[in-house]
Amino acid sequence: MTDKLIATARDNMLRISPLKLSLIANSIVNKKVSNAVNQLKFSNKRIASSVLKVLNSAVANAENNNQLDIDKLFIKQAFVGKSLRMKRWRPRAKGRAASIIKPFSKLTIVVEERVNSKEDK
Repeated sequence: MTDKLIATARDNMLRISPLKLSLIANSIVNKKVSNAVNQLKFSNKRIASSVLKVLNSAVANAENNNQLDIDKLFIKQAFVGKSLRMKRWRPRAKGRAASIIKPFSKLTIVVEERVNSKEDK
């Protein structure tokens, strides 16, 4: 594929663990953008609204920067990676402390314009 048929969007500071985010991100890969938007809108997961924002940004990048047709856009890839980890402490018995790790994640969504209707799932 040429680089003219793809567009990307990225968010580097999502406050969720990468494992939980990858469940949402992998569920929308290889779907049409309209189907993925509907799936994210009606999802019960807290992070689905943030994933929807990144997806809408990728669609806007495809339309405005690359002049791609929105109706033919599919989600080609969704990358999830680790970002920083906030470290907090919780008091425990006998004067001890237990650590709490609050992870952040990175999300990259790549959309592409597909011309064939065979690949429509």
